[in-house]
Amino acid sequence: MDNDVSAGSTTSTLGHLALGLTLLAFGIGHADVIDGVTAADSVSLALYVGGIALFVTGLLEFRGGNAFNGTAYAGLGAFWFTWATGADAQVSSEAAGLFLLLFALLALSLTLGSAGSGLLAQGTYGLLCLSLLLLGIATFAESGGLVKAGGWVAAVAGLAAWYGATAALAHWPTAVPGRAAGRRVTATG
Repeated sequence: MDNDVSAGSTTSTLGHLALGLTLLAFGIGHADVIDGVTAADSVSLALYVGGIALFVTGLLEFRGGNAFNGTAYAGLGAFWFTWATGADAQVSSEAAGLFLLLFALLALSLTLGSAGSGLLAQGTYGLLCLSLLLLGIATFAESGGLVKAGGWVAAVAGLAAWYGATAALAHWPTAVPGRAAGRRVTATG
């Protein structure tokens, strides 16, 4: 039985944990899941774990020769750092929406670039892209419903990133069970 468990590098696992925790806090705050907890409450986590830790992890991945993870973690670290440090800034809805849409493009690039990394990694980046797209549009349209939807999608992306990192540490399966390539399933009768 092939569990398709990829231990990955320790920096890769750390990067997925940092991304997962930050996305969970960011998503839960936007989705308004817990009374009194808002996205603003995740600013410290976004700054230190999502911003600084992810950026440093990205630099370590570049140093280790992994250009994809280096790009992903350094780029997402820049996103979280910028979002957290600008959280109290007075900017227009259009500027905030544009910021989210521009980083949705980064997430789209990561989604397309992670095609060979498995469905879990590609799903994480795809959900991140969808979340940022929804939040960007919600900011332009001033739509609370879209903000909540974007928050839920971010939280699910965070869970996927967290599970991927935890699966690497615990040697849990990450592949969806299915039939082997080229093997035919026939009915017996």
